[in-house]
Amino acid sequence: MGRLKNCCRRRGRTAVQAELENVRRQALEEISSTANLQDLERLRQKFVGRKGVAADYIKMVSLLPAGERPSAGRKANELKKELIEKLRFRETEIKKAAECREKIPLDFTLPGVKHPAGKLHPITQTISAIEKIFGELGFKPVLGPEIETEYYNFEALNIHSDHPARDDQDSFYLDDKTLLRTQTSPVQIRIMEECKPPVRIIASGKCYRRDATDASHSSQFHQVEGLLVDKNVSFSDLKGVLKFFIQRMFGVQIRMRLRPDFFPFTEPSADVSISCPICGGDGCSSCGWKGWLEILGAGMVDPEVFKNVGYDPELYSGFAFGIGVERIAMLKHGINDIRIFLENDIRFLKQF
Repeated sequence: MGRLKNCCRRRGRTAVQAELENVRRQALEEISSTANLQDLERLRQKFVGRKGVAADYIKMVSLLPAGERPSAGRKANELKKELIEKLRFRETEIKKAAECREKIPLDFTLPGVKHPAGKLHPITQTISAIEKIFGELGFKPVLGPEIETEYYNFEALNIHSDHPARDDQDSFYLDDKTLLRTQTSPVQIRIMEECKPPVRIIASGKCYRRDATDASHSSQFHQVEGLLVDKNVSFSDLKGVLKFFIQRMFGVQIRMRLRPDFFPFTEPSADVSISCPICGGDGCSSCGWKGWLEILGAGMVDPEVFKNVGYDPELYSGFAFGIGVERIAMLKHGINDIRIFLENDIRFLKQF
């Protein structure tokens, strides 16, 4: 109290408030570190009791000039209120800790409980594996929006208004001009609009289509889109890249087959199949006794697509491919039902 009294007389309100701030920090620190109710009660008397520090400060307010007393008085009351609340909170904490010790005796000789580490979802693992393989060939991972406009999802990809894919029954439209993307191909348009050739990207993400859910189809799925644009790119380059990917993903013993197909944004186009990893191409129930399994579509980028993004098709050429991630994961791990990826069954997930 003598220290506070001297502050009041010699330096006024500012000095007293600075001194009380030091007291406040000391009090909060001592209260927080107190571990039993007896010590907590001593601190209560020390700081907020009838003869405590807060009470001394309130008494010293009368020694200040009249103009400084209201502000100093508020500070004194605020300090006392804060310390009372802190004491009550700490008392509750100490009591709860004591109850826990009574209910659950601690045996420090027992070994600790080991919590299992989490793992990445098999779809996430598959996407990472695909990106890593193509990363070895210089493909850069990129992302794009899941909500797309008709222009990026269809028109810029040479998918005209009369194409069945643009029907309301096949796509999830949000309004007349926007929808949930049906493929990751729109990302290649956005990248080509922003970047000049050469371009070498791999785009992964969720896609949405109005498919009835069964063992091999889902309204939500994941796709990886690859794009390479440069001078003098040929179909043989596409074949070499895909062969590298397939043998790295499934093994060097796996064979690849390309057959003519049609996609609006590539010309020529091909569907890509691999020899069945399960039967080695001899024929089994997994491959429908054909020995081959289709895994992706690919082709040379149509010149009309280049025109839509301002590329000169006489100067540049390129190829694109789309990979169904669930399809790759199912073949890689011998899974026969796509729905299991979305069920969050821990017995299934912990295997990966």
